[in-house]
Amino acid sequence: MANDYLERILTAHVYDVASETPLDSAPSLSARIHNRVLLKREDMQQVFSFKLRGAYNKMARLAPDVLQQGVVAASAGNHAQGVALAAQKLGCSATIVMPATTPQIKINAVMAMGAAVLLQGDSYNDAYEYARNLAEEKGVAFVHPYDDPDVIAGQGTIAMEILRQHPGKIHAIFVPIGGGGLISGIAAYVKRLRPDIRIIGVEPVDSNAMYLSLQEGRRVELPQVGLFADGVAVRLVGEETFRLCRELVDEIILVDSDAICAAIKDIFEDTRSIVEPSGALSVAGLKLYTRQKNIMHETLVAVASGANMNFDRLRHVSERAELGEQREAVFAVTIPEKPGSFKKFCNLLGARNITEFNYRYADPRMAHVFVGVSVRNREESQHLIRILRENDLRTEDMTDNEMAKLHIRHMVGGRSRGVEHEILYRFEFPDRPGALMNFLNNMSDHWNISLFHYRNHGADFGRVLIGIQVSPEEKQTFNLFLDKLGYNFWDESSNPAYRLFLA
Repeated sequence: MANDYLERILTAHVYDVASETPLDSAPSLSARIHNRVLLKREDMQQVFSFKLRGAYNKMARLAPDVLQQGVVAASAGNHAQGVALAAQKLGCSATIVMPATTPQIKINAVMAMGAAVLLQGDSYNDAYEYARNLAEEKGVAFVHPYDDPDVIAGQGTIAMEILRQHPGKIHAIFVPIGGGGLISGIAAYVKRLRPDIRIIGVEPVDSNAMYLSLQEGRRVELPQVGLFADGVAVRLVGEETFRLCRELVDEIILVDSDAICAAIKDIFEDTRSIVEPSGALSVAGLKLYTRQKNIMHETLVAVASGANMNFDRLRHVSERAELGEQREAVFAVTIPEKPGSFKKFCNLLGARNITEFNYRYADPRMAHVFVGVSVRNREESQHLIRILRENDLRTEDMTDNEMAKLHIRHMVGGRSRGVEHEILYRFEFPDRPGALMNFLNNMSDHWNISLFHYRNHGADFGRVLIGIQVSPEEKQTFNLFLDKLGYNFWDESSNPAYRLFLA
């Protein structure tokens, strides 16, 4: 039974390699959601993940003759680093089978610790099957990433630390779920000593194997899993972890990728640390839980489970964080193709900060604009749509349109026929409300904007590309306009990229 785990956790061998990580307050997030949020900082372990706890506990308990034969493991990355570090510490060899989709940062880290790495398949399950067969062929121990009592007990030491660090009232502990080892260990300890504390698991909507398994009352294997939160991309949960979760876990919450991106930003703003997507799952679930249940003035703990983030992925995280927080709305708006209509449209947006603007002349009658706008919440977004529609501007909400957010926003435009006397300029606008309207108010009513692209990048200035139809006779007036404007600008009319793709 689950009670057997109390002794296992209390006697686990983890602190030869693991450190007792802080339970840090998240003041900004706490103030925003009106609850006290505490972050269990497993991203601060020496391999930037909790996984070394379970891996070391399992390997330290192997018989010496078994250990000297070496070990085999399968992992999407974090367990691999835990096994590699444990092998280094215990003086044995380790072979790690990883999915080919594993971030390079994790592969490099494992190899740097002296472990051999084999890439196999596109998911954890592909790597797992290969590793199990390899271990059997070699006759060596297989170190399971989650479905092993010693691994589960190692992860359970996190709960031991949480209750020691915060002996006061805790409403709930939020834990990311992949195969279920972390939440099983935490739940086994907490429910034995503090059964009043809710244990809430969090999974991505496209990697929800434990959620479906608990719903069905049996382990459900997913045909495929989403890879954004690669650390929890597991198609089939463990037998033992399923048993423990069925007995001990109170609830599982599902969150999407945008909510995970928003949670990464939340953690960064409070800690100045960047966790990986699976490491932010618990915070994403915590926020959704408080909204759905209207929870206020409670103490909530979220396990920040890892920080092995590929740097290149930060671009996507930054793009989607505001959408995940529902602080950005994305619209497709149709306006009349005539001078002044663009200015009227911007006036209707009011003092709201424009996060993105994509437009290219395509039709002499109507213009289609792709625009992002900062909003406080979804209600304000719907209110803005009503205002635009009441002013005869056809508006489509693209905030939840995945294709539009991933692809269309970067493809608006192309070559345009019938645009005479177009000149192309690149500007740096001060990134503050009113900068665009200042530009439009100083512009002559005779000039037509034929191209516009802007995306907020979080800098002190906005990078804007604008095509304007200015007749040769008015070029001198246009130059005076540029001087008066006071913004940095570059004439890109002769840029070969413009000639090849836009002119």
